[in-house]
Parts: sequence; structure tokens; C-alpha cells
Amino acid sequence: MIFKDVRHGRPYPDHGLSTKDWAGIPPQQVRLEDLVTTKTALELDRLLSEDSTFFGDLFPHAVQWSGELFLEDGLHRALRAALQQRTVLHVRVLDLDALRH
Repeated sequence: MIFKDVRHGRPYPDHGLSTKDWAGIPPQQVRLEDLVTTKTALELDRLLSEDSTFFGDLFPHAVQWSGELFLEDGLHRALRAALQQRTVLHVRVLDLDALRH
């Protein structure tokens, strides 16, 4: 199994972060097997695209919520890493668990 789980939709509340806000979160290494995806559909053309991050963030975005790490943005980058036999990925992680306390 590449990911911990595959779910449809985000179970956590809307965090309201902009692209600029995400850019302020330093990336950290995350194991692919610890991620829960929030998308069930894969777009093959995006997976195979060389410049899929041309207008976006280089690093995927994940949200820590209720002890789970949800991959909010970057499914295709994460899957590409898995296809390249990599087990970790640099991800920007928003820890909503820490913000709740």
C-alpha cells in the first residue's frame, strides 16, 4: 500500500490558508505510508506531466487533524514519488491539532 488510506473529501474544517500562507510553512519529510489522501480520482495526464507544478507550490500540502495526516494537495506528486521507489516526500504540514489546543 502506498498511502495509509484513501478517502473522499476533507474531514477537517476549512483552514482558510492562501497560497502565500502555505509558502510560509517550511517543508518537512513525511513517509508516504503515513499520508491519507483526500481525493479518490487520479488524472493520468497530470501524473505524466513534466511541469505539473509550474503555477503551483513545489511541495505538496498536508493537514494534521485528529492524529491523521491528510494530503490536501499534491496527490500526483506523491504518486510520482512512489513510482520512483521513494518512500518519503517533502511536504508542507499545517498542524490543526496543535492549533486546537
